Amino acid sequence: MKNKIIQGGFLFLKNSRLFKSSFWGIAANGLQSVLLSLFFVIMARKYSESQFATFLIATTVYQFLAAFSTLGLGQWFTREVVNTSDKTQLVNKFLKMQIFSGLFFYGVNIIIAYTLYSDAVIQNLAIILGINIIFDNIIYAIRSLNVAEFKQQKTFIIFMADSVLKFLAACVLLVYPLPVLTLSIILIIIRFITLNVFLTYGSSNSINIKQLLAYKITFDEVKKIVAPNWAFIIIGSVSMVYWRIGNLIISKMLTLNDVANYEVSYRIFSLALILPLIISTTVFPSMVELNKSSSRQKFNEYFHKVFLLYLLYSLLTYTFFYSFSDYIIPFAFGDKYLENALYTKQMFLTVLVFPTALLQANVLVALHKEKSDMWLNIISLVANVIFCFVGLYFYKSLTVINLSIFASFIIFHICQDVLLLKYKIVTLSNVFKFYLITAVCAGGYAFLSIYVNPFLLFILFWTLVTIWVVLYTIKSGGLKRILQPSSPVTISELNKTT
Repeated sequence: MKNKIIQGGFLFLKNSRLFKSSFWGIAANGLQSVLLSLFFVIMARKYSESQFATFLIATTVYQFLAAFSTLGLGQWFTREVVNTSDKTQLVNKFLKMQIFSGLFFYGVNIIIAYTLYSDAVIQNLAIILGINIIFDNIIYAIRSLNVAEFKQQKTFIIFMADSVLKFLAACVLLVYPLPVLTLSIILIIIRFITLNVFLTYGSSNSINIKQLLAYKITFDEVKKIVAPNWAFIIIGSVSMVYWRIGNLIISKMLTLNDVANYEVSYRIFSLALILPLIISTTVFPSMVELNKSSSRQKFNEYFHKVFLLYLLYSLLTYTFFYSFSDYIIPFAFGDKYLENALYTKQMFLTVLVFPTALLQANVLVALHKEKSDMWLNIISLVANVIFCFVGLYFYKSLTVINLSIFASFIIFHICQDVLLLKYKIVTLSNVFKFYLITAVCAGGYAFLSIYVNPFLLFILFWTLVTIWVVLYTIKSGGLKRILQPSSPVTISELNKTT
């Protein structure tokens, strides 16, 4: 019987269109993050902190604007392309919008670079790297087309090739010291190649260049499409803006070394978040299905079990990097970043609340409360910016930035808790226990690390936690339902929640 259940689960995964489509996106994001992080590791080791920082500033400016340039219309396009009878016209319309938007924000990118920075290298890098805004907008449109047609595997293959080429470009630095401007030009050439592969192979011959160039779109048409979907612009951009704005503030109020140190910490932090982000791609559809077809009790039970897993992961990640950052940073990035371990530990305070905040955001969207989620993101972003500027006014240190991020995420989490209390997903006791357990474990671990060897402390702490988890699992009957596959969720069902 047990074997039949296991075989049935594997058969479901094998035949599930949801699983097949999601797998490519999960694999692409995970492997891209690893390769991109290795790319930055090599740059950090081979360039001086100031050279690395100038590249990061120019990259940050264009990424900040790229978050807005797509207009957040990917989900709108996915919905429309499924329902339209004239797919060619819709594809041309969407692509033309993305091209014009990319050109506009590329111009804004240059203006901002020349307005905020007098460094000629940063200005030149902004001109070169900013071209990515145009290229990425076109790629974004084709990616959205692949999502609608369940052909994410094409996107995965192309982006993997793109990531490998960028990684190889960085590897050249190991044998030959390329100037940062030269490396940037190589990166743009690689992106241009990627764009052309997307146009030929990735679009499944859905794009005719002559028809696209001849297609005309008016400002009124764009306005009619963007106006009803303005919330998606904020939802789609706020995450990128949240993290990139920290780099912009640092570049204007602190030193170039601080810019480099922030990016090093962020790269390690983003790698640590890959697992919860991947899990959320499975958890979210499951929540959508449970909310649609099951009782609120089952929905709540599922949430609390996943919440426990996220909490354990948060504590595991925090304690690991608190114990071993002093060894990991110099090994990965070189001795010039010896002092970065402190900043990395500070940034990893945020991991104590980020995974569970991500889960609670999924709950809100599954409950059709996406606008509430949007406003909570805005509140968190505003709080982060205020904390940064007020803190830096009194104390010029990267510590202010890291603690501001942590504080704003706590506010974000508490606001989510208030809504979940209102919708009776959690109780006041659940909320209190979460903050108490997190504070006691993280604070106690930091205190004990003063007196106990970090390797020994990490092993002892997680031996005790493992024993507790085993006992809890036996007592509660296990967490097996978390691993049960949910029914496939169609595009139309997902659109109701996004």
